[in-house]
Amino acid sequence: MHGQQSATSTPAAAEPDLTHHGDAEVAGDLVDLAVNVRRAPLPPWLAGPITASMADLAAYPDHRPARAAVATRHRRLPEEVLLTAGAAEGFVLLAQALRGIHRPVVVHPQFTEPEAALRAAGHTVRRVLLDAADGFRLHPDRIPADADLVIVGNPTNPTSVLHPAADLAALARPGRVLVVDEAFADTAGIPGEPESLASRRDLPGLIVVRSLTKTWGLAGLRIGYLLGEATLLRRLAAVQPLWAVSTPALAAAEACASPAAIQAEHVIAAQLAADRAHLVARLEALPGVCVAGRPASAFVLVRISGADRIRELLRARGWAVRRGDTFPGLGPDWLRIAVRDQVTTDTFLKVLAEIMEA
Repeated sequence: MHGQQSATSTPAAAEPDLTHHGDAEVAGDLVDLAVNVRRAPLPPWLAGPITASMADLAAYPDHRPARAAVATRHRRLPEEVLLTAGAAEGFVLLAQALRGIHRPVVVHPQFTEPEAALRAAGHTVRRVLLDAADGFRLHPDRIPADADLVIVGNPTNPTSVLHPAADLAALARPGRVLVVDEAFADTAGIPGEPESLASRRDLPGLIVVRSLTKTWGLAGLRIGYLLGEATLLRRLAAVQPLWAVSTPALAAAEACASPAAIQAEHVIAAQLAADRAHLVARLEALPGVCVAGRPASAFVLVRISGADRIRELLRARGWAVRRGDTFPGLGPDWLRIAVRDQVTTDTFLKVLAEIMEA
């Protein structure tokens, strides 16, 4: 069984909390393995422009330099870029601007904000649930042919699965908007971003959602962008508040599109790959722990019997991990664990093993 499509008539009491996010798991002195934001000092080429931008906050933000820089990075025209206050704003703009759609489909498990935004705007959402037994792989033939909006993550949060670009491209067709959430694209693959559609200008209705908050630790600054057809992005821009992206965030966007940033991303991705392989190997060595699919991003999804209880015991020992039951298609036996340095991983897994053996 490759996957299944769930009905939208699931009783409200059984519905996962789509508004729950990893930052809610972290409190006090807990070691944070729940949030997928990299924590490291900002490099000078990024910190410098952000700091310098503070000197001109009396002026309204000018998005043009950042927009041009992002366009150049992805080999696109500036009008094919829409800068947003984080990737999450992009999902709200989509939900508000595309009120003419009637058959939206969200592929789960994935980041819950796209579906939450659609529901808040009054859309009725159909879900396609990918199968854990199949490694949460995407099968294009499982997407309803009549869907006029399809949203899928790549690599997908929380599964960490990287779908082939060809499978995603197969979902594009006239009359359909295809949204690919690439918030973690720069964490997957060395070198560059294999399976990314960011530079594809030949696919009808494609919108790629990107975030700069994960790798560069800018969650508090709120900066992301959308890539897609100019006519489609103009519809989204029409419902965006004026000056939605701040001057410091625009400075960050411009800096993160530079050659220095791209080179740094490759170095970070290489180290992340080593740290992820270490985490996966150690997890797979623990009896009773099942690692989902083939992890390719900054986090790993695991299935452990009684994971909801284990998560609370971890909190008592000083560790925060992300619960899985708020993601459609998962349940209380799933946990998402962020990839950290190998010393942190080893310390965490020692605690996890002790809890599981008790």
